[in-house]
Amino acid sequence: MTKNFRIIPRLDIKGPNVVKGIKMEGLRVVGRPELFAAKYYQDFADELVYIDTVASLYGRNSLSEIIHRAAEQIFIPLTVGGGIRTIEDIRNILRVGADKVAINTALFSNPELIKEASESFGAQCIVVSIQARKVYGTDKYECLTDNARENTGVDVFEWVERVVELGAGEILLTSVDRDGTGTGFDQELVRRVSEFAPIPVIASGGAGNLQHIENIATEGKADAVCIGSMLHYDLLHYMEENGLYTEEGNIDFLKKKRGDSQARKTIQPTSIQNIKKYLLEREISVRL
Repeated sequence: MTKNFRIIPRLDIKGPNVVKGIKMEGLRVVGRPELFAAKYYQDFADELVYIDTVASLYGRNSLSEIIHRAAEQIFIPLTVGGGIRTIEDIRNILRVGADKVAINTALFSNPELIKEASESFGAQCIVVSIQARKVYGTDKYECLTDNARENTGVDVFEWVERVVELGAGEILLTSVDRDGTGTGFDQELVRRVSEFAPIPVIASGGAGNLQHIENIATEGKADAVCIGSMLHYDLLHYMEENGLYTEEGNIDFLKKKRGDSQARKTIQPTSIQNIKKYLLEREISVRL
């Protein structure tokens, strides 16, 4: 049976808000996560990913209350990442309603956490988040940590091999160079990891239009996409037009398009339903 290609909204969280940046920097507040999550669920998102963007910096994940509220109203898989360092951290996140955890930074000091977590909770719960940046002038990619604030010197493809051996269930692969730019996924990176890894690969970073998503499903051989800007901008316009959003700063952001105006020009906002209809027309299997 053909597997459905998954569309997964990505909610990067700082404090109580969804934020969005470019190349994982210059984070701008775009709104309350419950508004975004509820609409994406109604629009047939396959899963949701929540990432606490400052958790590793402060050594804790602060999403428990947000996830608890979401799990009471949203009945699709929820993946939570940021600041997860121990088995107890994983247990706590799963207990409040998450279905999976995404782990990055802690694994570089304790890679055996993958094995221990997979044995304790099942590999299907354990997503290894890889933040990749191309090494200038080469065909190599380096792993980053702490929401792309720190270099590791570790080659992405060597790391993929290691985490697969240790029992990872999925890989969330983010191109830091493409994140928030709308210039398209790093197709070479995603294809190489997808061809090598025997587990699902979720492509993140760079989606700007529908063709980018089609290309990463076909040429990039990804199993899913994790998207922020394309969906968030579309939803913000929807909220403004329907009188659902009045917080000071967000409407100003929509109207003035400050700071990241070049990315806003590149990115073509759209909904999950439009993405799925587009993919179905091109014979890419999705859930409707």
